[in-house]
Amino acid sequence: MDRRFILGVDLDGVCGDYITALKNFVAADRGISPSDLTDEISWNCPEWDLTETEYEEYHSRAVKEQRLFYTMPMMRGASQALWELSNAGLWIRIITHRLFMSGSHAVVASDTVQWLDNMKIPYWDICFIGGKQDVGANLYIEDNPDNITALRANDLPVLVFDQPYNRDMPGPRAANWEEAKEIVLESFRQYERFHPSLPGLDDGQAKAV
Repeated sequence: MDRRFILGVDLDGVCGDYITALKNFVAADRGISPSDLTDEISWNCPEWDLTETEYEEYHSRAVKEQRLFYTMPMMRGASQALWELSNAGLWIRIITHRLFMSGSHAVVASDTVQWLDNMKIPYWDICFIGGKQDVGANLYIEDNPDNITALRANDLPVLVFDQPYNRDMPGPRAANWEEAKEIVLESFRQYERFHPSLPGLDDGQAKAV
């Protein structure tokens, strides 16, 4: 029996600072300073005077023209925290919904994997999928309110990674990766009490990339 503790980790807004990257692109396109665009945003950034269609267009252009998924900054502390979690024995599974723009899948997948390598983020496997409740994990770290709702509707535990657009979602919540690491480690300790490792099955026969 596989008794690994699998941590499902989202990318945009959790590991990668998507909002800063997109804000810089929108500001450059409009010829304004990024500071003219607020960080206190709702989903799809209507506070930047964007309709849903305009937001999607900016997102698509940023991914294709700016290579957003290759160039975006990392959330502070993400790499170190995830390495500490991986070294503690957790299985890191990256779960992201990025393959939703036709004609750009090769660029998105390549840029995503290269970004993970560049940022030195450890993981055992990666899933490009919208329905995250269909991917097995013992705990999820997520920022998207719709994903949080869907996971909890399926009785799956979710740690909310704090963002302005998810402040109305109930916790548990982490404001940063240091807080997230401690909450995840406590969940892992609780799991280990009821699922002790079996010799030869869970002794780390491979290393995260």
